[in-house]
Amino acid sequence: MNIKKLIPILEWLPNYNTSLFKGDLVAGITVGIILIPQGIAYALIAGLPPIYGLYCALVPQVMYAIFGSSRQVAIGPVAMDSLIVATGVSTLALAGSDSYISIAILLALMVGAIQFIMGIFSLGFIVNFLSKPVITGFTSAVALIIGFNQFRNLFGVDFVQSDQLQYVVEDIWLQLSSYNFHTTIIGLISVVVIIIFRRINKKIPNALIVVILGIIIMKYFGHSFNDVSIVKDIPSGLPLFSIPEFDFDLLRELFPIAFTLVMVGYLEIISIGKSLEAKQDEYRIRPNQELIALGLSNMMGSFFKAFPTTSSFSRSAINQESGAKTGMASLISVVMVVFTLLFLTPMFYHLPKTVLAAIIIVAVFGLVNIKEAAFLWKANHLDFWLMLATFLGTLLLGIEFGIIVGVGLSLIVLIFRTSRPYVAELGKVPNSDFYRNRSRFEEVIIEDDILIFRFDAQIYYANSSYFRDKLDEMAIKKGDALKLIVLDAESINRVDSTGVEMLKERIKFYKKKGVTFLLAGVKGPVRDDLFRSGILSIIDLNHFFMRANGAVQFYKTGCREQQEKYAKYIHQAYH
Repeated sequence: MNIKKLIPILEWLPNYNTSLFKGDLVAGITVGIILIPQGIAYALIAGLPPIYGLYCALVPQVMYAIFGSSRQVAIGPVAMDSLIVATGVSTLALAGSDSYISIAILLALMVGAIQFIMGIFSLGFIVNFLSKPVITGFTSAVALIIGFNQFRNLFGVDFVQSDQLQYVVEDIWLQLSSYNFHTTIIGLISVVVIIIFRRINKKIPNALIVVILGIIIMKYFGHSFNDVSIVKDIPSGLPLFSIPEFDFDLLRELFPIAFTLVMVGYLEIISIGKSLEAKQDEYRIRPNQELIALGLSNMMGSFFKAFPTTSSFSRSAINQESGAKTGMASLISVVMVVFTLLFLTPMFYHLPKTVLAAIIIVAVFGLVNIKEAAFLWKANHLDFWLMLATFLGTLLLGIEFGIIVGVGLSLIVLIFRTSRPYVAELGKVPNSDFYRNRSRFEEVIIEDDILIFRFDAQIYYANSSYFRDKLDEMAIKKGDALKLIVLDAESINRVDSTGVEMLKERIKFYKKKGVTFLLAGVKGPVRDDLFRSGILSIIDLNHFFMRANGAVQFYKTGCREQQEKYAKYIHQAYH
């Protein structure tokens, strides 16, 4: 067993040097500066006291630095997970109450345990059921939901909070006229400042700049803005070790939201990790190891009062752009958060909540991927409608149902595409031994008594009827002149029992009509399945050919010289 695969920090730590530390130091400080105000903001999204956002930046980061296969992914509180936490936990307890906090921490333990178990049993493939269009639709919708939910802090109006956008928008429309002037001005100015600095240089800590400006304004000119809501007291000190309170009835109620967080968190870390992986050649992302690392981060974080965490799109990108080479950058960010918790939390007393709302809104609205939607419309209409359905499902039905819609539609599209694959009649290319699709090559020769049928997918229960119908449709067009059918099986990589029975039935059917049925290009595993299923009881071994041309020549000339070589090969393999 390779211990370095289980504990990836051992891959880079023994060879760590000062040149690596320089990049990690700059990146760690930069991300730490951004993480502190974001952590406070995301805790508010989750319905928790601000201090819990900083707790999420401690143990989870340390665990991921040790066990994560990516050296540049930044772990911690994120807007999407925070909103999902708020959506799920708010139905069980009052936001900000002790019971609400304990449920959110228990949720982190559940999420971590599920992720860890999935990683141990190599279940990372589950994420493949969420296609890129589904991910795009889901993340874009969640970004809008998060952004609109922050309008309550941006405008200083107690708008309703919901993960169903129509209710939020309706309430904003009805109550927007009662906005708080001072709160709105500070918030909108913060938005403009952040956007300007982002366009100048993304490395500029724009979040920290507006936080400092907001604190200065409220501290020294607060008498003029006494109607602006501020963060107020944030406790100092580090979280103590404690085991989350267990309640099996509560665990059952939390499972749907926990599984949602598992999928979303894993999707985020894989998509971010893969994008960073493509920019270097030093390491490769291992999906199951990422599940293990994320699981340990959430489980161990829950023992130190952290709510569910995952990777951050923005902080991971900044981490890489700032020169991070290893997980040491994350450990440096942890040191900064520890220093803040011990000594600097009183400084955030006068921080306006509208500034935090501005930070969140700018960050999440950047995740609305309009370019990808435009690309899908041009490239693949079915993928576009899949993305749009997921987007609308998430916006209007909520985050949980959005994932269900996305996964369900992905499976439906997968089944649809494999149940109705591409089929073609092949014709002979003049002066050659090659056969090509008659729909794409006008010059191919089509003979009235021969049908070369190509099926571009596995043959299984969902498409066996489609295979039969298309084969019969092409055969009927040939009419009574048809004497030979050749199944070009080069594109068939699997056949199940339903497919084999259908194939045997068609061979018998055409045999009764005096039509010879030959097979060409059958792959070894498919041939194994056919032989085990007794197909040789209805056709001869000599009816299998390497290529369609060989099958046609066999039919035309009756010459068996070429076929004997293939038959000899088959006999050696199976006798």
